[in-house]
Amino acid sequence: MDLKDFIERFEAQLEDITPGSITADTRFRELQEWDSMTALAIIAMVDHKYNKILTGDDIVGAETVGALFNTIAAK
Repeated sequence: MDLKDFIERFEAQLEDITPGSITADTRFRELQEWDSMTALAIIAMVDHKYNKILTGDDIVGAETVGALFNTIAAK
């Protein structure tokens, strides 16, 4: 699992986001594009691409994209 790849896949789940604008330090829940449907899309993407189960609690517990990546990588 690679952080750069994860960020690119994360960005792909967001509507109307400029590619390359998300970094590991991005506080994803503060993004205008973030909503509950995006959270579900991220959960599905992680399951499909990384074969790992991401929970709502995992998302709540992560402040940044990098922290979310670390949570998934530790599973």
